[in-house]
Order: sequence, then structure tokens, then C-alpha cells
Amino acid sequence: MELSKASSVQDYGATLLRLSLGIMYLAHAHLKIFTFTLAGTADFFAKVGFPSWMAYPLPFAEIGAGILLIAGVQTRWVALALVPVLLGATYPHWPNGWVFTATGGGWEYPVFLMLASLVQALLGDGAYALRLRFARVGYAH
Repeated sequence: MELSKASSVQDYGATLLRLSLGIMYLAHAHLKIFTFTLAGTADFFAKVGFPSWMAYPLPFAEIGAGILLIAGVQTRWVALALVPVLLGATYPHWPNGWVFTATGGGWEYPVFLMLASLVQALLGDGAYALRLRFARVGYAH
């Protein structure tokens, strides 16, 4: 593992986005586990047509993704992996309108997070990210 170094303002921007998304995913998992509870989240999932069992692994996937994003490990892949989750989060809120403060929550928040995750995937790790180095077979050092 090695720690990347910053080389531009864009690297710092990517880092700020990566840290913000990581913290947000941790907070979102916390909300599902401690505010709504896993059983309550499962009930909501069933109510909107998703399999209720998905409510149990999803917050832990968000925790893992949040930690990986904050650390800067495989940032592009982690951010891309969250896009389908956010697409799913958009689905039940779509009929409620744009503003998330609408009754039942609107769709702008999950769509914004989905787009921010796509931007993160395009930008990459940014500064101060842990990068895993994989040995290449047949590659001389």
C-alpha cells in the first residue's frame, strides 16, 4: 500500500468529494441501522416493492463503501458500485416530486448523490488516498 501525493487543485477537489461521499454513506447507513432500525428499513423496502432481506446487508455495504472512500481505496470502483444502490433509492421517491423535504421524500437527494458518485468515479482517488499495488505476473520490477 502506498499513500498518494497531491499534485493539483483538482486532486484536492477529488479528495474533498471522496471524503464527503464517504461520510455521507456512513451517515446513511447509521440512519438505516439506528434511526429507522433494520426491521423498519426492511418494512419500508417491502412496502415499496424491494425484497425486504436487502435491508440487512445494504447498510453494511454502505459502511464498507464509506470507509473505502474515506481511505481512498479503489475509489473509482467503489463509487461506481454505489450507483445502482442510488438508482434503487431514487425509485420509491420519484413519484413524490423533486424536493426531498416533500411528503415521502423527493428524488433530488439520491439523484444528486448518484451523480456525485459518477463524478468521483471519473475523477479518481484525489490526494492522500491509500492505493493498493498489485503484483503483475511476468512484470519485472
